[in-house]
Amino acid sequence: MSIPRPSPPSPEHIAVAIVRDGKLARGDLHAPPVPWWSFTKTVLAAAALVLVHDGKLTLDMPLSGKPYTLRQLLRHSAGVPNYSDMEIYAQAVARGDAPWPPDEMLARVDADTLSFAPDAGWRYSNTGYFLVRRLIEDTTGLSLQHALEQLVLTPLGIQNVMIAATPDDLATSAWGNADGYHPDWVYHGLLLGSPAAAALLLDRLLTRDLLPLPLLGEMLRKTPLGESLPGRPARNFGYGAGLMIADGAVGHTGAGPGSVAAVYRYADAGCTVAAFAPVADQAVVEWAACNAAASS
Repeated sequence: MSIPRPSPPSPEHIAVAIVRDGKLARGDLHAPPVPWWSFTKTVLAAAALVLVHDGKLTLDMPLSGKPYTLRQLLRHSAGVPNYSDMEIYAQAVARGDAPWPPDEMLARVDADTLSFAPDAGWRYSNTGYFLVRRLIEDTTGLSLQHALEQLVLTPLGIQNVMIAATPDDLATSAWGNADGYHPDWVYHGLLLGSPAAAALLLDRLLTRDLLPLPLLGEMLRKTPLGESLPGRPARNFGYGAGLMIADGAVGHTGAGPGSVAAVYRYADAGCTVAAFAPVADQAVVEWAACNAAASS
């Protein structure tokens, strides 16, 4: 993300954390938690790659009975259709329905009817990352919470981060959960933690040795996707394995009912920034992160 570009004003209630030189320069690890939304994908990808490093998963072996591989799921190149694109999904969430059981979600989205042959295209897929979640749970025999703690959070020294499992869990977040949204609608899992924990996690993932260089390189290997959406800061945007990648910035943006998230490392600025806000526009937190990196 190109830091020098001018940005729109950000709301005063935005929550920002900054890590510089491996240390928390702004933010509080004991601040109220916020939903990490799709930054959770970065943590899932890291966990899956730890299992690859441990010899428990293979990047390029097709999943049982499927034509696609773990690598393709992580990179959104498997062709698996995205459940959150379905109108019936949006309607069910808006009504406050109980989340569908995972297998029902897969049936409704017709997950086995691919949008394209594996590696023949690119399409962002929350369904694909649910399949990554299921693979992690099946391989470890652990709940997602315990698997992520064992594989990523504890090795990186990250505490007080949890998978939100109930509406009451989200009600403890900085902005509450007035509409009673159920986090199980996020089928790949929804991490809840402070902005400071998110910034530290990404910084340590990219600068420490949780993953050997070849696997970290796989996370960072970009599939070019062109310019970002109008009004957003990313230039020469692309996707790696669980990471959004643009000029000068690596991380992930996320959004869900009630708030948005942007967690990025800016190598040229030498810092990692996490920005969260109770708004609907992801550009707000992306610009806030850019501005914080430029001025820190």
